[in-house]
Amino acid sequence: MSSVPVVACCTLLPVATLWLLGKQMVMPPLWVHFYGVGVTALVATAAAVALTTAGVRAADARSVVVGGGFTLMAALLAMHGLLTPGVLIGPNGVIALTGAATLPVGAAVLILSGLRWFNDPKSIPWVIGIAGAGAAAIFGLSLTCVLEPGLVPSVPQPRSHPALALLAVGLVLFGALAARAANTFLLTRRVADLAVVCGLVLLAASLYGALVLTFMDLGWWLGHLFEVIGIALVGASVAFDLRRGRRSRPLAGDLRAAEIVASEEAFFGARVRALMVRLADKDASTEMHTRRVATLAVEVGEQLGLSAGRLRRLAIGGLLHDMGKLSVPDAILQKPGPLDEEEFEQIKLHPQRGRELLSELGGFDQQTARLVLDHHERLDGSGYPRGLGGSDLDTETRILAVCDVYDALVSPRVYRPAWSVEQALGLLREEAGTAFDPQCVAALEQVLGHNVAALPATPVTPRLASTG
Repeated sequence: MSSVPVVACCTLLPVATLWLLGKQMVMPPLWVHFYGVGVTALVATAAAVALTTAGVRAADARSVVVGGGFTLMAALLAMHGLLTPGVLIGPNGVIALTGAATLPVGAAVLILSGLRWFNDPKSIPWVIGIAGAGAAAIFGLSLTCVLEPGLVPSVPQPRSHPALALLAVGLVLFGALAARAANTFLLTRRVADLAVVCGLVLLAASLYGALVLTFMDLGWWLGHLFEVIGIALVGASVAFDLRRGRRSRPLAGDLRAAEIVASEEAFFGARVRALMVRLADKDASTEMHTRRVATLAVEVGEQLGLSAGRLRRLAIGGLLHDMGKLSVPDAILQKPGPLDEEEFEQIKLHPQRGRELLSELGGFDQQTARLVLDHHERLDGSGYPRGLGGSDLDTETRILAVCDVYDALVSPRVYRPAWSVEQALGLLREEAGTAFDPQCVAALEQVLGHNVAALPATPVTPRLASTG
């Protein structure tokens, strides 16, 4: 699944609501806008400032950027509500200006969370400075309005060219943020990350109410409601991650698939974690092998342009591909030497037993079970257990097969030293097009070309080497 369906599903309800109800005429009293928007936004401003402060204390630049963006958004929205004509002051232009600027300004600040420099703690003073300057400008504008209500023109008018231009810019910015967050959600499947997608969609939908509709349209009021809920959803997700000592990733969209492999319990749940613990208890070297294979596999998958959902499936399949070895006798699995023919036949049963284990446990999709079953299949049909050929093997299976063999070759055995990276890649090149997918082999070479220096040294441990 790509990010588009995720964003589209989150968009359905707010868009349908605005489409069906947006043009209905309403005439609520002015105090509803003053208290419902102004006071509520003041509370949101205080919460955003608290989030920013917590980010500064944790030296988390990303949380500071998000908190600063929400502070500006909430402050503009607060001024928009508190300067409601006929409550504290008379007719003024600030209510139109703040209503139009709230979302585009906030989106422009939030987009900074995806820039590398703004993820560095050294950028925190700059972010605070930008937010402070923005807050000072908002305060100055509001004070000007109180002293000289007619000084600020009431722009932009709904449906005017400037308003439509702002709408287009805002939709592009929030669309980019929502796509980032949706990709992160497809990798993590966390409710907190889905909440960010929904929050950003609500903020984008509220642009329509602010820039196209008027005070007498129900959609204008619904837009304000969407805005407050959207800020709350995104801010709560960031605060949740900050409280747990994690960096918030959805807005930046920079979560790598290898990172979810390294923290399988946080991203894949207790079931996968329990299986990994059982495998480590059974044979620590096999458990280490599965982690390395899964990490390499998702890096190769990223190199080949796999979607976030497919990368997640590949990560789980890589971690679990050797779970069938839980049923292999220790005397065979940890034999300090080559296996005889009968022992090797026992080992060759592990793909089927791994799939059966996942089926018994439940909760794993068919594609993941297929990765476990087919990771020893080869393009030319020489693999096992089913002897499948190239047309029957999907990209994820081909990737896993290449990475599994590579790690087996570069890992030391008690009866042979580890192969060098060059030797292992040489064998894979020789068999590319027959046993292995050439594109997967080439992608692995590219990944290793960038990461060879960072590859961890593999300790010599007694483990079965011939099957990976």
